Amino acid sequence: MANVTLNVTDNQGNATGTIEAPAEVFGFTAEEVHAHVPLIHQVVNAQLAARRQGTHATKTRGMVSGGGRKPWKQKGTGRARQGSIRAPQWYHGGTVFGPQPRDYSQRTPKKMKAAALRYVLSDRANNGRVAVVDFGITEPSTKKALAALNPITENKFTTVVLSRDNINEWLSVRNIPTVHPIFADQLNTYDVVTAQYVVFSKEGYEAFLEAKVEPAVKEA
Repeated sequence: MANVTLNVTDNQGNATGTIEAPAEVFGFTAEEVHAHVPLIHQVVNAQLAARRQGTHATKTRGMVSGGGRKPWKQKGTGRARQGSIRAPQWYHGGTVFGPQPRDYSQRTPKKMKAAALRYVLSDRANNGRVAVVDFGITEPSTKKALAALNPITENKFTTVVLSRDNINEWLSVRNIPTVHPIFADQLNTYDVVTAQYVVFSKEGYEAFLEAKVEPAVKEA
């Protein structure tokens, strides 16, 4: 595990230098990432499960209206015995073992989520798909945002990580179909896995590292 060098570009896509990324976030090797694919898979599954509302429901025989009276007597008719016209075998009857409201969320420890994010960021960095852009946008402009992003991402699906102060940048990229904007404190494993490129604004990169690196140093 070693420090990683990320390219820094300006708002025209021109290289302006490089920046050292901490090894504990971006420096895992391809072998280490491959060894932790089950961890990444578990965290992504938990994220997708947590998005489910779980409000789907079907009516059981006790919930369907009607059927309070036995349709015919037990014996003597030559027909099969029946207790209610709302039993599951009847038309308009209740559903057997149908879905009921439930909570799909899974318990995922914070350390697991943090580790999975580090591994997927390292994977993108190993493939040269992480960059830092100095947008320098003073007023919202999708055209300027595209000029800054396209030379790096080639119009492929990209997660753009911004700081809370990058309001103009947010307004500039939110309408681009191939861009998913997200604030640095919201960056998660799923949004990195589903993106081909991860682009940090200069301020977003600093905000992300401030949240992810400094606490680890203080704990040590």
